Amino acid sequence: MNKPIPAGGAALSGPIPLGHDRHCAEIVTQTDQLRAAVAGADLAAPVPSCPEWNLAQLLRHVGHGHRWAETIVRTRASAPPPDTALRDLPADVPQDAAELDGWLAEGARQLAETLREAGPHARTWVPVETETPGFWARRFAHETLVHRADATLAAGREFTAGQEIAVDALDEWMELASLPQMLDVNPRQRELLGPGRTIRLHATDAGVQAGAEWVVDLTGDTVVCRRGRERAAVALHGPLTALLLVVYRRRPARGGGVEILGDEWLLDFWLDRIGFG
Repeated sequence: MNKPIPAGGAALSGPIPLGHDRHCAEIVTQTDQLRAAVAGADLAAPVPSCPEWNLAQLLRHVGHGHRWAETIVRTRASAPPPDTALRDLPADVPQDAAELDGWLAEGARQLAETLREAGPHARTWVPVETETPGFWARRFAHETLVHRADATLAAGREFTAGQEIAVDALDEWMELASLPQMLDVNPRQRELLGPGRTIRLHATDAGVQAGAEWVVDLTGDTVVCRRGRERAAVALHGPLTALLLVVYRRRPARGGGVEILGDEWLLDFWLDRIGFG
C-alpha cells in the first residue's frame, strides 16, 4: 500500500468513476489476473519496476496489503494498524508457489467481502477526508492493478488493462496528485511549479466518451489536474495502458507507441518528481 496521503483534493469532472461494487470486484479480478501472470514464473526473479523486491516479495506485499486494509474496514479502525508485514519483506524466505497462490486469492476475497459488507459509507480510518471504505475499495483495486503490471512485466509477459479500470486508475492518481498537502509530503514537487508549465496526456486508443485526456497544470501555487483537451507545453500521446504505466513510473515515457510533443525537459522533470508511494 502506498504511504498515507493527507486530506484534500476533489474528484475530476468527466465520466462517473467506477462504483463501490465494481471496485470490490476488481480487487479479486486483478488478483486473479496477477496470479495467472506469475503462474510458473521464478519467484526469485527480480522485479525491475520495484527493484528492491523479487517476485515472491511483491506477491507477499500485495497479500499483506489486502489483509491490512481488510483489518481497517472490518474493525472500523480509527487509526492505521501497523504495516510492518507489507513493508518488511525479507528476500530469503522460502516460498511454496501453490501455497502463495492460494494465500493471495484468499486475501483478495476476504477484502472484497469485507468491503461489500461495510458498504461505501461506513466510517473508518482512511488517509483522506472521505473516511469511508469506498476509498479502500478504489485504492486497492488500483493498487492491485499496478502491482499486477509489476509482476507481469517481471515475468516477461505483456501487460494490458481494461479501458474502464485504466481510466479510473489514472483519475484517482490525478486526484491524489492534486492534493495541496502533497507538496508538504514531497517538498521536491514544489520545484515543478512555474509559469507556462502544463502537461497533457491523451490516450490515442480510447474513444472520446472515455474521457481519457488529462491536463496537469503546474502554473499556480499547487498542482491542479483536470480532464480535458487543452493546449499544453508538452503532450504525451499513446495507448491508454502505456500512459498508465508511464504515470505510475512503471515504464519510460519514450517508445512503445508513445509520442512526446513539445517541451520534453518539462515532461522528464515532472516524471522525476511525481509519485505518492
